[in-house]
Amino acid sequence: MPADQTRLRADVQFLTALQPARNCHNLQSLNKAADYIKAGFEQLNGTVAEQEFTADGRRYRNIIASFGPPEAARIVIGAHYDVCGDQPGADDNASAVAGLLETARLLHQSQPPLRHRLDFVAYPNEEPPYFATDYMGSAVHAKSLHAAQVPVRAMLCYEMIGYFSDAPHSQSFPNEALAQRYPNTGNFIVVVGKTGQEAFTRQVQALMQPHAGTLDVQHINLPESMGLAGLSDHRNYWRHGYDAVMINDTSFLRNPHYHQKTDTIDTLDFARMAQVVDGVYGAILGL
Repeated sequence: MPADQTRLRADVQFLTALQPARNCHNLQSLNKAADYIKAGFEQLNGTVAEQEFTADGRRYRNIIASFGPPEAARIVIGAHYDVCGDQPGADDNASAVAGLLETARLLHQSQPPLRHRLDFVAYPNEEPPYFATDYMGSAVHAKSLHAAQVPVRAMLCYEMIGYFSDAPHSQSFPNEALAQRYPNTGNFIVVVGKTGQEAFTRQVQALMQPHAGTLDVQHINLPESMGLAGLSDHRNYWRHGYDAVMINDTSFLRNPHYHQKTDTIDTLDFARMAQVVDGVYGAILGL
């Protein structure tokens, strides 16, 4: 059963229409986003919970939907629902939240036998000013798993999965070595891991590709010191020794609307977004 483009669009439409923008300072909008995600999860056959925490006197919420054996080792699938500043955030990061919700819906519809517990987690505070701090929702979640000594099989982070281009040279790179290795047309998705995770990153890519239709699935491993490898919530799972990767359309290396008011729903490719979700869903079952 393939991902539903209509549902993906509806999710992005709701999130991008929230005013004021759903950033960490506009709690009313941020909580509307959290409530929407929670309501979506509650329509499914999993267990839904909230993980509350405080930053600078404000209350924030991780929204979690769990499926499978409660005490089994976990696979975490995550995405952040906040935006950077005053922008609609269609690609960054409504596309990823839509992917998260749709992956959970596919699981609900298919009800495959599960050996692992699957935790779908929507986080606030990925964006500045909390990026790379202990107040990222994902930092709170990852720390809680480690403190409870929860075995984690893998973490997959949805981060910007909606912007694609078939124009030649629409894909840029931070250096010439990468430009020589990867396509110069921005019509692929990439599994991003850190150096030392090569086997895991290749595994996720290999599991995604057969389920992603015509979409090209690439993989890359970069040193943490380079910065590009850790530009989302998966970074916080690395801190505790968990295998974690980011599923990404390469962000600002491709999308000219990154962190701009022009990051709107009309710039997204929902057909390819659906293929990303199908690929990730296949990878989760493969893991």
